[in-house]
Amino acid sequence: MREAVHRGGCHCGRVAYEVSGPIERVSKCNCSICTKKGYLHWIVSGERFRLLTPASELATYTFNTGVAKHHFCPVCGVASFYVPRSDPDRIDVNVRCVEDVDLASLDVVLFDGRNWEESMRRSDPR
Repeated sequence: MREAVHRGGCHCGRVAYEVSGPIERVSKCNCSICTKKGYLHWIVSGERFRLLTPASELATYTFNTGVAKHHFCPVCGVASFYVPRSDPDRIDVNVRCVEDVDLASLDVVLFDGRNWEESMRRSDPR
C-alpha cells in the first residue's frame, strides 16, 4: 500500500512542501509565538518532509535560544513549518497549512508552552 503524501505551503504558493505518512499526534501550544501564529503542530522526521521551494527563498525568524528556526514566506508572511527547539532534527509542520485536512477530525493534544521547560521534562519519555 502506498503511503499518503500531503502537500502544504503558504497562502501565495511561494513556499511549498510535501510530507509523507499519516497525520498523527497534532498538538496546540499556548506559548507566545504559537498563540500569535495560531499554529497546530505536527512534528515529523526530516525524511518525511520534502521542501519543494529553494531554502534560499524562505525568511527565518529566531528568538530566545536561537535553536528553533521559524521559517515563513517573505511575500505573504505565512509560517507553514519550522525546525523545533525540542527536536532540531525534525520538522514541525503547521497542519493549518496542509491541503485538504479536516481540522475538526483531528485529535488535538494541548501542550503548556508557557511553562516550556517543565512541560518538556514531563513529556520526555527517557
